[in-house]
Amino acid sequence: MNTVKKARRLGLVALAMFGFGFALVPLYDVFCDITGLNGKTASTAAMTAQGVDEARLVTVEFVTYQHTGLGGEFSPSVRRLAVHPGEMHRVDFTVTNPGVDSRVLRAIPSVSPGRAAGYLRKTECFCFEEQPLDGRARAVMPMSFYVDEALPADIEVFTLSYTLYDISEQAAGQG
Repeated sequence: MNTVKKARRLGLVALAMFGFGFALVPLYDVFCDITGLNGKTASTAAMTAQGVDEARLVTVEFVTYQHTGLGGEFSPSVRRLAVHPGEMHRVDFTVTNPGVDSRVLRAIPSVSPGRAAGYLRKTECFCFEEQPLDGRARAVMPMSFYVDEALPADIEVFTLSYTLYDISEQAAGQG
């Protein structure tokens, strides 16, 4: 009897661990939304700005990374930009594919400090969609944005970073 009780308890513990693991991603997303951690930006276009706060300047820094083994170059046209909240800006990002094979790329954005992410409004961004790139090709990918005027006054500088991934295999599996 004692062995049967232990087996049931272990089975219940394993089932509870599986359930917790399954629920972890949605719980993490809720936690990040509440606390402003993780710096996730919106994955859809924002509406245009309503007004410009010319009395205030915010510095936006742009950083790019490439997933290991991607090769080529991925860089913004500017590294820093001083913007007035509410003012529209465009920054171009250049990517090259030194290989002969075509690729499908995906850029994942992040903002630091994370609580600034909710105030970055992208009206156009290459990160909204997959980006096909032919072999030995170069592409200029635009990102248009404004900083919401409601950005807390203590945030004077924030960093928008993009990490570029080759998702060619996943994209081929979808087609």
